[in-house]
This record gives sequence, structure tokens and C-alpha cells, in this order.
Amino acid sequence: MTGCILVLIICCFMCLYRIAFGPTPSDRIVANDILGIIVVGFCAIYSAICKEDLYMNIALAWSLLSFIGTIALAKFLEGRSYDD
Repeated sequence: MTGCILVLIICCFMCLYRIAFGPTPSDRIVANDILGIIVVGFCAIYSAICKEDLYMNIALAWSLLSFIGTIALAKFLEGRSYDD
């Protein structure tokens, strides 16, 4: 389990680097989406360690909100309104 957590922490820092220094806004959006996936991974691992299903519910809610946020940012960068 500690190996998985260590890999996720390394991936988290790589995504934060891409968000800070990404050459294009679309790279930053993708890094933000991957960071949300990493948070879901942390919740899933913590849920397996603690044997609590609450953290899986948090992971599910986080993934849905991350998906909606990514779609909204992609539409914004494309120049379309949210109603399209």
C-alpha cells in the first residue's frame, strides 16, 4: 500500500508541475483532470486501508464533479456557452 501511495504522490507533483508550467491551457485542463483522478485513487486506497465505504462515496462524488468541471472548462476554452 505504501508503494501505491508513493507513486500517487509522485504523480501528484508531476501534475502540479504541468498545471503551473503547462505550455497551453488545454495541457493545464488535462493535468487538472488527472489530478482529480489521483485524488480518487487516494480515496480508494484509504478506503481499502480503513475498510470504510464512506471514502468510496467521496471518490465517486469527486470523480463526477471533476468530470463536470473538465467539460465546463473545455467548453469555455472552445468559446461556447454552457447551454450548447
